[in-house]
Amino acid sequence: MNGAPENAAQVHFARVRWSGREHRIEHVWLHPARTRRPLLVFLHEGLGSVAMWKDFPAQLCDAVGCRGLVLSRWGYGQSSPRPGHERWPVDFMHQQARDFLPAFFEAVGVDVARERPWFYGHSDGGSIALLYAAFYPEVPGGLIVAAPHIFVEDKTVASIEKARDGYVTTSLRSKLARYHADPDSAFWGWNDVWLDPDFRRWDIRSLLGSIRCPVLAVQGYDDEYGTMAQIDGIAERAPRTELLKLHDCGHSPHRDQPALLARAVAAFVQRHAHHETPGRTGAPPHTNGATRRHT
Repeated sequence: MNGAPENAAQVHFARVRWSGREHRIEHVWLHPARTRRPLLVFLHEGLGSVAMWKDFPAQLCDAVGCRGLVLSRWGYGQSSPRPGHERWPVDFMHQQARDFLPAFFEAVGVDVARERPWFYGHSDGGSIALLYAAFYPEVPGGLIVAAPHIFVEDKTVASIEKARDGYVTTSLRSKLARYHADPDSAFWGWNDVWLDPDFRRWDIRSLLGSIRCPVLAVQGYDDEYGTMAQIDGIAERAPRTELLKLHDCGHSPHRDQPALLARAVAAFVQRHAHHETPGRTGAPPHTNGATRRHT
């Protein structure tokens, strides 16, 4: 299959009823036999997909010793493409967190009250993970958010404008076609909404105080799409936040610093997962303050 994930895990498709119609959602299970270990759900970036992660989810699950669930959101990878006439709404990440993810978990048989899944979210996927934890604070066991967005910075918009020019004038479209059945669906869905003037007011900081689970927020000093203000803002509002700030790292820590990142995530999950047991419901206790790590 074009765009098949390099970890060679079997690709599945779920029928997910959401936003008034049924969507075909690509997903992959990693190490499903590890039933007594945490479930780590991978939420990709604005141009990502199951295949675009390459081997990182499998490598991270091995480092953590957990199960994994990797999906391509609607409009990405081999999932149902976005119709050409439709634009993502400004609150698309809110909708993905509040409405799509519960529908997806139900379709693939994840009982979130029993599983208390963990999330690894990259960029837009990190924002969706934060929103999910804010809307459903009793559900997640923990979050790892890499290069997430909590408000719109001028730097982000400038880089997305540059990406738009590159999509039209360079080989970017053909490169994305290796990972998406419909690269135009993936690219323009993301690019159009981020460059919508109304999106400049998008801001989720007021919701972050509802997050109860531990959060590891990761940012590279060389990230062309955001500054440290993004993860510092999480630490100011979500009380169980730890920060990992990485040198020699751009927007994709899993590509630029994979070994260091895997060690940090494994240690983070080990510190917190033993407090969560399958079948437990209710929220973990709050702790005050944030731990900052600079690497």
